[in-house]
Amino acid sequence: MASRDAAADEVAIELLPFIRLYKSGRVERLIDNDTVPASPHDAATGVASKDVAMDPATGVSVRLYLPPAAGAGAKLPIVVYFHGGGFMVESADSVPYHRYLNALAARAGAVAVSVDYRRVPEHRLPAAYDDSWAALAWAVAAACGAAPSGGSEPEPWLAEHGDPSRVFLAGDSAGANIAHNVAMRAGAEGRPAIRGVLLVHPYFWDASGAMGPELEERIRREWRFMTGNPDARMDDPRLSPTSAGAPSLALLPVARVLVAVAGEDFLAPKGRAYHAALLASGWRGEAELEDTPGEDHVFHLRQPGTAAAEELMDRVVAFMARA
Repeated sequence: MASRDAAADEVAIELLPFIRLYKSGRVERLIDNDTVPASPHDAATGVASKDVAMDPATGVSVRLYLPPAAGAGAKLPIVVYFHGGGFMVESADSVPYHRYLNALAARAGAVAVSVDYRRVPEHRLPAAYDDSWAALAWAVAAACGAAPSGGSEPEPWLAEHGDPSRVFLAGDSAGANIAHNVAMRAGAEGRPAIRGVLLVHPYFWDASGAMGPELEERIRREWRFMTGNPDARMDDPRLSPTSAGAPSLALLPVARVLVAVAGEDFLAPKGRAYHAALLASGWRGEAELEDTPGEDHVFHLRQPGTAAAEELMDRVVAFMARA
């Protein structure tokens, strides 16, 4: 019995710094942050937050944020946010994301919808994409006063305060990857209207080899694991939106895009390549590139309050205001 137990507890797959999967099926998430409950009043920002079960069938939920400036009947922009974590770790209630969404909602004067999509490996891709698309559709429908399936009342914060004509998609790392893919799906299906997309340190791939062989191989291993397919292609448009077989970026259905990269982030070359490809695609919108030297991946979440983090927040808020 002991030998069988020991064998079952052997590591089957290890993808640092994210996850270990044991032969027993046990999952060990290595960088999940502490979580924090929603609050009717955030002491630092005055923002109210609450968790809403969006889809009982899948267990997908969202955490909503309402800024203190939301007066009775005031219509505010909606930012649908997708957290990062390699599709494997982190959640909408992780401390860094809760802190960031409180600050973003307050600074931008927006209703924020932070999506707690299903994660790998319990739910391989495309579950995260499908959940995120469903969350966008749910948020827009609620802002239009539509009740969810089942006949209950529409979500009151969105129904009273959400402006369905001012919807933004935003995310960091894997969440930025999701934001791009959700936006492209909105374009393909002709709905809903999206005002702008914010991609912070996006998790993309291309064939340039700019990251070096070890990091390129790391992305290959991760993508095969995320999809559950050992033969998954690296030119999959979901991972490599600039590949030859991907839909043209000219089809991105928004007027403005902000791509943020960090100079010391190994993913920075991919973010810059995406920005350049978007400009070269014939897309008619306006694309901004925020390139922060000397900083690493998601520095704004790891080191909030620093000058660099505040500058990036200023760019995000200004982007939303101009759009």
